Amino acid sequence: MIKINMTSVPVSDQDKALAFYTEKLGFIKKTDVPAGEYKWLTVVSPAAQSGVELLLEPMAFEPAKVYQKSLKEAGIPWTAFEVDDVEEEYKRLCELGVEFSMPPKDVGTVIIAMFDDTCGNYIQLMQLL
Repeated sequence: MIKINMTSVPVSDQDKALAFYTEKLGFIKKTDVPAGEYKWLTVVSPAAQSGVELLLEPMAFEPAKVYQKSLKEAGIPWTAFEVDDVEEEYKRLCELGVEFSMPPKDVGTVIIAMFDDTCGNYIQLMQLL
């Protein structure tokens, strides 16, 4: 059986990303290991600390930078995070200064919203209905 252990999001600045993903989104730092010029830096959900880790991956590969920029210019999120209540999370994050490119929207089977992670990506929030 194959399981997802880790996924990643590219970030322009690992320290800035760590602050955003922990202080604004509420993730917990799990791994912070020096790796040359960068770090192996992961965060996890407080609700699943032994679950899937999110690697805050430095943007050191030029083709990846082009891909990241193209997604953002097209308004496409890099990834999605599930929440119990999108409206509630939207209000909480707005109060913390998070900028949304799309407020909550019911699209049938889910409610979605999209915000800027300040590190080069749009991230989608989703609530299953």
